[in-house]
Amino acid sequence: MSNKNVAVQRGYDKRRQASDFREFEAFESNVRSYCRDFPVLLGRAKGSRAYSVDEVAYIDFFMGAGALNYGHNCDPLKARLLAYIEKDGITHSLDFYTNAKKEFIQAFQENILTPRKLEYKLQFTGPTGTNAVEAALKLARKVTRRTNVIAFTNAFHGMSLGSLSATASPKKRRGSGMPLAGVTFMPYDGYLGDGVDSIDYISRMLADGGGVDAPAAFLVETIQGEGGLRMVGKSWLQRLAALARDCGALLIVDDIQSGCGRSGRFFSFEGMDVEPDIVVLSKSLSGYGLPFSMNLLKPEHDLWEPAEHNGTFRGNNLAFVTGKAALELFWATPAFETELARKVDYLDRRLGQLLERIRQAVPRAEVRGRGFMQGVYLGDGELAAKVSQEAFRLGLIVETCGPQGEVVKLLPALTIEDEVLREGLDLLESAFGNVLWPKLVSLGAA
Repeated sequence: MSNKNVAVQRGYDKRRQASDFREFEAFESNVRSYCRDFPVLLGRAKGSRAYSVDEVAYIDFFMGAGALNYGHNCDPLKARLLAYIEKDGITHSLDFYTNAKKEFIQAFQENILTPRKLEYKLQFTGPTGTNAVEAALKLARKVTRRTNVIAFTNAFHGMSLGSLSATASPKKRRGSGMPLAGVTFMPYDGYLGDGVDSIDYISRMLADGGGVDAPAAFLVETIQGEGGLRMVGKSWLQRLAALARDCGALLIVDDIQSGCGRSGRFFSFEGMDVEPDIVVLSKSLSGYGLPFSMNLLKPEHDLWEPAEHNGTFRGNNLAFVTGKAALELFWATPAFETELARKVDYLDRRLGQLLERIRQAVPRAEVRGRGFMQGVYLGDGELAAKVSQEAFRLGLIVETCGPQGEVVKLLPALTIEDEVLREGLDLLESAFGNVLWPKLVSLGAA
């Protein structure tokens, strides 16, 4: 179906919205958000495509905000899951010993930690990323007997009170309805501009007279998923790790969105010669969109008392099954990372070519991010929203991020087929063209 015909079909969908969305409008809370940006009644999804109830296809470059790194309904993971359910495998187990959990631990040790020469204890937290962050902050405070945590400008770590305290967005923080304490914000790498080393600034602020309490931990995203796809450099992260050691604090890396291969490697800090004290994982840990979060703890920091952090749904055995399958099927050999690197190279080239055209209309535009977590910074949230909306009209789901929503953000499945990746990027280029080229004409630059 051509882009034009697809757009016509989507116009038909739009005329049906009043009936299709009646129950949501009448009975669901106003807090819903993504459905407002992508107003379609979805019926099914497979691989890198989602389908409306009218069977109109959308290429998905959103992938559940990065929770579906292997696409929708990945066949080998689905087969393992259905077989487990068919034999009445344990579904819910709190933290009982189960065979599904045992096999996941073995697979994670054999396919992820041992090949990378990493030694961590595995803590299964509540099923959401924010709960894993809460656990990490609690443990850091317990280990160090300090209360202050240093987080960074434009950070996003979750929406429950502890993790929200470490989230920088004023809009999200206002939702707490109360003062948020226990966190000091410091400038992220590059936040103060070129030539300004924020590690020097942080070090000075922690010195005598700086007025900043000694921290229990530094909590950092190596790639800021919601903060605009800003990244830390290798040297900056190494110096942050050294600063944490020097002042007796823990280094916590929030790999919720950028982990599990999203950055191009399983962990986003690989190749940076840094071993965090705690690594927070979630989103694509199950590989199938099933709720699953886990913290990796340096053994010397595993000072928890039994049940000191718990949760009813910390034993999602269905997620253990699909998570184990993903590790064995995709990460057991270097072949998957090699293939992913090839696709990332293609994405890099296409975005570089697109950027040259975009800069005719938006000179300060830039490509941000790494791996399959990249996007185009436009410096204008309204403009980025128009590109996202036009992409959706053409058949591509792609979100925006950044403090003002000024970055068009791409999160394709790591397993996306070459032809679908190419088609999705073609749609993205068309969306940029439809939004920006008229702007270029109006500027007299065409």
